[in-house]
Amino acid sequence: MKIHRHLTEALIVALEEIFFDDKYADKVIQKNLKSHSKWGSRDRKFFAETVYEVVRWYRLLEFMANGEDFWRIVGVQWLRQGHDLPPWEEFEGLDYEYIRRKEKQAADDFAIINSLPDWMDARARQELGDEDWEKLVPALNKPADVYLRANGLRATPDQVLSALTELEIEAEKVGPELPHAIRLKERRNIFITEPFRKGMFEIQDAASQMIVPLLEIEPGMRVVDACAGAGGKSLHMASLMKNKGRIISMDIHEWKLQELKIRARRDGVDIIETRMIDSTKVIKRMAEQADRLLLDVPCSGMGVLRRNPDAKWKLEEEEIVRLQSLQAEILGTYCQMTKKGGLMVYATCSLLPSENEKQVEKFMADHGSEWTLLKQIHTRPDREGFDGFYAAVLKRNP
Repeated sequence: MKIHRHLTEALIVALEEIFFDDKYADKVIQKNLKSHSKWGSRDRKFFAETVYEVVRWYRLLEFMANGEDFWRIVGVQWLRQGHDLPPWEEFEGLDYEYIRRKEKQAADDFAIINSLPDWMDARARQELGDEDWEKLVPALNKPADVYLRANGLRATPDQVLSALTELEIEAEKVGPELPHAIRLKERRNIFITEPFRKGMFEIQDAASQMIVPLLEIEPGMRVVDACAGAGGKSLHMASLMKNKGRIISMDIHEWKLQELKIRARRDGVDIIETRMIDSTKVIKRMAEQADRLLLDVPCSGMGVLRRNPDAKWKLEEEEIVRLQSLQAEILGTYCQMTKKGGLMVYATCSLLPSENEKQVEKFMADHGSEWTLLKQIHTRPDREGFDGFYAAVLKRNP
């Protein structure tokens, strides 16, 4: 593929925004694709993929480029992908021989060759063990597949597949264990499609689709999604409840709840009530009111690094310590919203035991007389091919 200078210049600016201005890669890509409407589909795809791959492999590329010069970093990445570089002065001295030599030098350092911060590599080894972590890392460095969840209120999985086929988008059902999950065979911008606008499906990873069914919800129940965010799991609940009953979706961020309202309208959902958590009173008032409670708590996101590679460079170890304290606090106080005999699911998209089973162990040590731990699940990208998720199902004793 011919590499154009104007596209490369836009790439360099985008990378500087991500690494120097602390902006998120997906937002920077979105903004660029919007402001360069004249780019053809090949250029758009090439731009987005290059940004993500540079972010994913940043530490290795920086090592190979001998520093933070984004022109050289991009040049190194393109050579690694087999592209010939244009004869620009910024790429002087970069060739395939140079790449092979630098890659060989990096091979002895696991964190550099796998593009990880040292603290993250050390922490994961300490929590998961060397062998387990080294098995996981290659899968965390591969781009994630795109999964959809058919919205049962608007369409069956077969109807979604049929609508996608008409648009020449290849997709397949995942299997009986995930009845509403569909995998795209290649990455496409499906937000602009008619089936998406009609609310026939949501984008949701297969692992994420395993969480809500653990609540065993039924139509007519009163269900609380206490860390709802933009509401992917709240919408999944509504679909399984056939839009009958009541879902209270709570979050500390008003803008996320506004996003959920837009999505709910598109999906034909009208049983969701959004509630902002602006004080502890909001939780106290809900004591013993939920048949089912979902706590999809804030976490490090270590299980979704392949989907959000910039988290490797934005996350810090101190933040994990802060999150662990927040998780324990949420679990210990929000649990009171569950009715006696009701179910609660604690979930994260982390791979670290300190955010997962260790949190539940601590909770059971403090509240064990009131609760029974029924089940725990883990998903991993190196095993099922899905995001890294953890969930524990707890029953409040009658």
